[in-house]
Amino acid sequence: MAQETRAGAGQRTLAVIGGGVIGLAVARRAALDGWSVRVHRGDDRGASWVAGGMIAPHSEGWPGEDRHLRLGLASLALWHGGFLDGLPDGVVTARESLVVAVDRADAADLRTVADWLAAQGHPVTVTTAARDVEPLLAQGIRHGFRAETELAVDNRAVVEALAAHCDRLGVQWASPVADLAEVDADQVVIANGIDAPRLWPGLPIRPVKGEVLRLRWRRGCMPVPQRVIRARVHGRPVYIVPRADGVVVGATQYEHGRDTAPTVTGVRELLDDATAVMPALGEYEVVECAAGLRPMTPDGLPVVGRLDERTLIAGGHGRNGFLLAPWTAEAIIGELNGVPVPEADLVGAR
Repeated sequence: MAQETRAGAGQRTLAVIGGGVIGLAVARRAALDGWSVRVHRGDDRGASWVAGGMIAPHSEGWPGEDRHLRLGLASLALWHGGFLDGLPDGVVTARESLVVAVDRADAADLRTVADWLAAQGHPVTVTTAARDVEPLLAQGIRHGFRAETELAVDNRAVVEALAAHCDRLGVQWASPVADLAEVDADQVVIANGIDAPRLWPGLPIRPVKGEVLRLRWRRGCMPVPQRVIRARVHGRPVYIVPRADGVVVGATQYEHGRDTAPTVTGVRELLDDATAVMPALGEYEVVECAAGLRPMTPDGLPVVGRLDERTLIAGGHGRNGFLLAPWTAEAIIGELNGVPVPEADLVGAR
């Protein structure tokens, strides 16, 4: 992370459109690099507020998605290498992921992923005694692998901490804009999620709905797991992510326009699948059902790069906004300074 710097008179000016994790990460990185930064954001908390906060390139991986893996690993290294500087210690809620198989078909898929990761030079620790690793798992769950360098963060705490760090660096705040012509700055970064195409028509970004639940630990319940648990139940992916007071369970994924209402079916499936993997969660308190809109692209890779001499895009991160925030910030500052970062050739604006 660059040495802490405050904005001042005569500095280059940067406007960041969007106040989610991507926009805030870009704003902070630019301010640290000496830019005078203004963030345009509204009251809508967006997808960053409804997220699991997993930093998990291994357990998100799938054969054939080599570029996604390389990008995710590059960003995971930045999380470990300084992105957390200036953020409270408590934002990290887990330092390992355990991916488990519920049935034979899931076990075969899990082995396929583990073998592919090993072939890519990024092996994970395979186990046939998953309950020895996580005793809260349901009886009968044996097969799994551990991704021991993955993290999970409290998404809301990270967003608030990034905003607070931006405040300390002198970042200014402004209202959203409907037209880039309204923005007075030397450079502009579009980082407003699903709304990016409204500012730059033609960007291949669309909303994909995802529902999540927040479950709170209650006195007398089994303890909160110490690692992220991921599984498939009847072909549906489910994750259980620790928080200080409980867990986040997610996430459904389907195309439904801009609808952000949680559905009965989605909530029921998440509860059924989570308790099939970890029965003790059935005694937790349900405190929130929410849905967010992930900014997805056709190939699942973000759109990060320069659009014209003044405008850059940092969008389309899908379900990996928190994972890719550090890499995106470095990629944007590299573009602003004319020094592209490694892996930048993977996801240039297109």
